[in-house]
Amino acid sequence: MPDRARVEAFVAAVEGGDHVAAIRDFYHEDASMQENAGEPRRGREALMAHEARALARLKRMHTHPPRAVLVDGDHVVIRWIFDATDQQGVTRRLEELAFQRWDGDRVAEERFFYDRATAWQVVEAGS
Repeated sequence: MPDRARVEAFVAAVEGGDHVAAIRDFYHEDASMQENAGEPRRGREALMAHEARALARLKRMHTHPPRAVLVDGDHVVIRWIFDATDQQGVTRRLEELAFQRWDGDRVAEERFFYDRATAWQVVEAGS
């Protein structure tokens, strides 16, 4: 079970923008991530590679401070908002809930919940 300080350190790492390092530093070696009802991705190395590929396609990723962080035993829920700016300068927004199960001081499982109809809508047109 993570303590509140460990969860806050994780949140700060994600807010800092180095999402790959956050996975490296806060996820179990055999952790999984799942988008809505999609097939889970498994293994920290695979999660880091997936995140690195996604970020490499972007000019910029801005992580807003979370709207809420709930800690209940081994479970953590974070309400995130991300703004992703592509190579053409178009910025799209995702608002999601990340539901995590921690094992000790590391994330073992994470599932993201978001509305596909409103996910990644344009919030700023490119130039």
